[in-house]
Amino acid sequence: MRKIVLSTAVAVVAALSYAAPSQAGDCAENVYNQRSCFIKKVKSYDAYGNLVVRKVRICK
Repeated sequence: MRKIVLSTAVAVVAALSYAAPSQAGDCAENVYNQRSCFIKKVKSYDAYGNLVVRKVRICK
């Protein structure tokens, strides 16, 4: 009987200590959700063979 109570207590403590870090909160959530953007130059040719350089903004 004592072993059952002891093993149950150990199991409950282990489960609570494992779940505790997941309740930490999300105070810095907006730092990770910011979009990182950069400008990419895209070179192409028009119908007359002239070089056309466009600047395209790429965001991830």
